[in-house]
Amino acid sequence: MPLINVKVIEGVFSGAQKAEMVKKLTDAIVAIEGEHMRPLTVVVVEEIKDGDWGVAGKPVTAAEVKALASGTRSG
Repeated sequence: MPLINVKVIEGVFSGAQKAEMVKKLTDAIVAIEGEHMRPLTVVVVEEIKDGDWGVAGKPVTAAEVKALASGTRSG
C-alpha cells in the first residue's frame, strides 16, 4: 500500500490545491502500478506551522513562499 506524505507550510495552499495534490499524486501511482492500486494509495498532506519550516538555517513563512511563487521576491 503506497503512502505519500506531503509536507507544506500552513496557509500556502488552498483546500482545492491540496485536493488536487491528492488526486494527482494518486494518479501518478496508478500510472506506474496500474488502476488496481488506486484504492490502496494513501496521500497525507501535512501542514507545518508557519515559521516552523526552515531552509538554509532560516525559518520560512507562508508569506515568503507566496511572494516567491508570485514572482515578487527572488530566491
